[in-house]
Amino acid sequence: MNESGRVEAFSDGVFAIAITLLILDVKKPLTTTGQSLAHQLAHQWPEYDAYVVSFLVIGIMWANHHQVFSLVARVDRVLLFLNLMLLMGVSALPWATSVVSSYLNQPDGAQLAVALYGGFMVAHALTFQALWWWLTRTGHLFDARVDELGAKATRTRFALGTVVYPILMGLSFVNALVTLALHGIVAIYYAFNQLRVPTKADTESAEPGEVAPAE
Repeated sequence: MNESGRVEAFSDGVFAIAITLLILDVKKPLTTTGQSLAHQLAHQWPEYDAYVVSFLVIGIMWANHHQVFSLVARVDRVLLFLNLMLLMGVSALPWATSVVSSYLNQPDGAQLAVALYGGFMVAHALTFQALWWWLTRTGHLFDARVDELGAKATRTRFALGTVVYPILMGLSFVNALVTLALHGIVAIYYAFNQLRVPTKADTESAEPGEVAPAE
C-alpha cells in the first residue's frame, strides 16, 4: 500500500465510525412510559431528521475525500495534518448531530443548536478548501494522471461551501428546521453534482480551441 493508500484507509475508518455513531442517538421507544408505540415514534422526529441529514453529509464528505485521494500519489507532512484537521471535524459531527436532535423541537434551543451544526460545516468547508489549496499549490503530490493547471482551476468549486454554510448559520436563527433541511439539500446537491478532478486525458481529448471541463 502506498503513502496515499495508508492515509485513505485511516480516513475511511474515521468516516465509517462517525457515520455509524449517528444511529446510536436514535433511541428505541420505551415500554414503561404508558404511551403508545406510534406516539413515541412520532415524538422522536427530531432524531430522525438529524440522523438523515448527517448521514447524507458525512456520506458525501467521504465520497469527495475518496475522489480526491484516489488521485494523490504522495503525501507530505502538511497534507497529513490538514487531513487530520478535516477528520477531527468529521469525528465531532455525531456530537453536533446529537445536540440538534435534542433541541430541534425546543423553542429556546433549536436555533442555536442548528447554528452550532452550521459552525461545524463551516469548519469542514474551510479545512477541505485548505487541503485542496495545498494539493493544487504545486501539484507535486498528484499522480501522473492529473492535469495540474486544470485542478488548480477547480479551487472556486471547492470554496463553495465556505460561502453557503455561513449563510445557513445565519438562517438558523430565522428557522432552525428549514435550515437543517437546507443542509440536507446541499448534501444532495453535492451527491448529484460531484467534483471531477481534471486529468491529462481530458485535456488531450478536448477539441482544438476548447477548454477541458473543470467539473
